[in-house]
Parts: sequence; structure tokens; C-alpha cells
Amino acid sequence: MSGERDAGDSTELDRDPPDGVAIEPATPDDRLDALRVLDAAMLETDPEVVDAAIDAGDALVARFTRTGAVVGALVATRPEPDRLHVDALAVRRSRRGRGIGSALVAAAVRRAERDAESTAVTAGFDADLRALYAGLGFSVRPARYEDALDPGATDAGAPDPGASDSGASDSGADRVAEGDADRLWGRRAADRATGGESP
Repeated sequence: MSGERDAGDSTELDRDPPDGVAIEPATPDDRLDALRVLDAAMLETDPEVVDAAIDAGDALVARFTRTGAVVGALVATRPEPDRLHVDALAVRRSRRGRGIGSALVAAAVRRAERDAESTAVTAGFDADLRALYAGLGFSVRPARYEDALDPGATDAGAPDPGASDSGASDSGADRVAEGDADRLWGRRAADRATGGESP
């Protein structure tokens, strides 16, 4: 897994959201619904981070087209100007396993590909989401303290054998919990050749 994809590669990034679901940039009116979805998933998300992501256009929601109900949310941050980091991703429990989470991450990657400053999208996530991120072209490896400090240090996707697998970041934007062996780190290069569309 290289984290980059050729124009001919077919990944989940090319798939549309499930029928009846639209992926859209979050608006200030979506704030409470997004926080509820994130809270229901037991994610610790600072409301100020959500507000900043909405203001920057770096928060997305998945909503039913029929009712307008928010069923998923993605909050991204920019720890560096050239990197979009998926800070939180959640889908309502009753709607999981239908491709909504993949559609949210794919939309964030497409957004980064349209942004001239973004060179990569990163994420820290639980091991049970490995297939979701790998299917979207992310290189995946065990999370390490060094990832949070220097996310481009080992971009090939293989863990550095001399590095520790635990620690915490000072930045908070992509914190890696100390001693959390079930956390993984993913990185995907922003591929301008695909020229991502929508949100």
C-alpha cells in the first residue's frame, strides 16, 4: 500500500454515496446534528474544533436526501497548511456498514485533491477501520508518536522498526493515545490527476 494511486486505479474513492444519501459540506445549522452523531459514536470531539472545521469548509455531513436528517459526520483539521487530517468520523449505528463512512472520507480526499495547498490526507483510527481507509488508497501502519510530530517521516506505509508504537502528540490535532496498540495511522497523497469532484 503506497498511499498514492494511479489514475487508472479503481478504489472506493470512485464510488458514489449510497442511494438516498448526500455528502455535503457542513453548515453552521448542521453543528448540533454533527456533534450528536460524533457523541453517539463516543468520540471526544471539541465543539470549537467542529466550529472551526465548519467555518473552514473542512467538515462534511451525510444526510438522507428524503428527510434531510444527518446520519454521518466527518471533521477534518489542518495541522499543517498542506495536510488535511481526518480528526473525527462517525456514522449513526443503525446506518453503519452501508458505505456512508467511506463516502465521507472519499469526499474529504476529493476536496484535498482540489485544494492546491493540500499534498496529503491523514487519519488516526481504530484497527477495525483498516479496510475502510486501505480501500480508499491510504497507506496504513501502526500509529506512533512520531506520526503525530512528523506525519511524512515514513510515507511508504511500513512501520519503522526502531520506533516506539506508543506516545502522545503535543498538537492535539492528530493525537496518538499512549500505549494504544489498536490505533493505526493512514496517509494518502492528494492526487491532482483525479481532480476530485463534489463536496
